[in-house]
Amino acid sequence: MSGNRFMFSTGIENSYPTILLPNGKIKRVDEMEKTGHYTHWKKDFQLIKSLGLEFVRFGPALYSTHTGPGKYDWAFADEAFACLKQLQITPIVDLCHFGLPDWLGNFQNPEFPRFFAEYAQAFARRFPDLQLYTPINEIFITAMFSAKYGWWNERLQSDYAFVTAMKNLCKANVLAMQKILEVQPDATFIQSESSEYFHAMDPGAINLARFLNQKRFLPLDLTYGYPLNVPMYTYLLQNGMTPEEYQWFGRNQVKARCVMGNDYYVTNEHLVFPDGHTQAAGEIFGYYVITHQYYRRYKLPIMHTETNIKMPASKEWLLKQWANVHRLKRDGIPIIGFTWYSLTHQVDWDSALRNDHGVINELGLFDLDRNIMPVGEAYKKLILDWKDILNEESFGLTFDNW
Repeated sequence: MSGNRFMFSTGIENSYPTILLPNGKIKRVDEMEKTGHYTHWKKDFQLIKSLGLEFVRFGPALYSTHTGPGKYDWAFADEAFACLKQLQITPIVDLCHFGLPDWLGNFQNPEFPRFFAEYAQAFARRFPDLQLYTPINEIFITAMFSAKYGWWNERLQSDYAFVTAMKNLCKANVLAMQKILEVQPDATFIQSESSEYFHAMDPGAINLARFLNQKRFLPLDLTYGYPLNVPMYTYLLQNGMTPEEYQWFGRNQVKARCVMGNDYYVTNEHLVFPDGHTQAAGEIFGYYVITHQYYRRYKLPIMHTETNIKMPASKEWLLKQWANVHRLKRDGIPIIGFTWYSLTHQVDWDSALRNDHGVINELGLFDLDRNIMPVGEAYKKLILDWKDILNEESFGLTFDNW
C-alpha cells in the first residue's frame, strides 16, 4: 500500500472469548455469529462499499481457523478476502480478537506465542498480497478482562495472572510481526490498543492513579521495546516476569512500519478512589488530550481504530470524535485514519459479553436487519465531504517515508 490516502474505516465486530454461564458450562461468544455476519457477510461487504469506505478492520475467527498445530481451515477466509478484493476494500487484518482456540486453552499458556506466530505466517503465505495487520487486538483489555477482572477465557483475578497474560500476548504480537515480515516485507502493523486515563478523585488516590497511568502503557511499551521506569519494571518482576523475559522485548523490537492505533470510548476514562476501586468517569479529557499523551511517548503515526456510542447519541459522538481527529491532524500530529466500530449493531456488549442474553446494542452504522442508521448516514456524508480535503492535508506523510 502506498500514497497519502486518509484511511476512513469501519470494522466487522469479531470478538470470540469464552465465558462461564450460570449453569457452569463454558461457552464461546462469537460476535460474528450473534450479529449474523456469517449469514450476511457478502451483504455486509456491500454495505461497507456503499458508505464510500475503502478500508475495514476484519479477520476470520482464530478459534475456528487455527484448528490445531499446523492445521488450518481457510474456507471462510478464502471467500471473504476474495470478495473484499473484488470490491476494492482493503482489509486491516485482525488475527486475534479476545480469544484462543480450545486446543490452546487460554492466555496463561506459554506455548501460545509460538503457535500464534505459526498461524500468522501461515496466514501471510495464504494471502501474500495483504499488507495491513493488527496481529492482536487490544492487548491491555484482553489481559485485564481475562486475567484481572475474571470475565473471559482463563477467568483469573490477580496481578500475576494479568502479567502472565500480557507478556504472552505481547510476545505473540512481536513474533507474529516478525513472521509476517518474512513473507510480506512491506507489511504495516496497525496496533489497536485501548487508550485509557485514570483520574485521582482526591489526594489519597494520587499515587494509585499515577501507577495505573503507567500500567496502561505496558502492552505498547513491551511491543515497541520502550524502556520502562523503575516502578513498572518492579511490578512486572514481582508478578512473574523474569529479567530475561523483559530483555527479550528490547532485543526483538520489530523494525517495520508501525501505526499506533488507539481506541477511545466514553468508558475509557476512570475515576480512582483511595480505597483502590475505580469507576467509569465519562469523557473528561477526551480523545485529543489522551492521544497526545500516547503520541509524545511513542512518536509513531496514529490511527483512531475504534469508537462508538449507543443510539441516540451516536451521531453527535461521531462528529465529536471527528473534530478531535481533525484538530490533531491540523496540529501536525501524523494521524492517518479514523474508524467507526462497528458496521452493524452488536450483541451483549452491554455486559462486556459476560452475559449470553442476546441484548442488541445499538452501536452500529447499520442495524442487524442491515438498515442504515442516522450515524451511518452521517458517516457517509462525513467521508464524502472530507476525503479529498484530508488527502491534500497529508503533510507529506506516506507509507514510504515513515
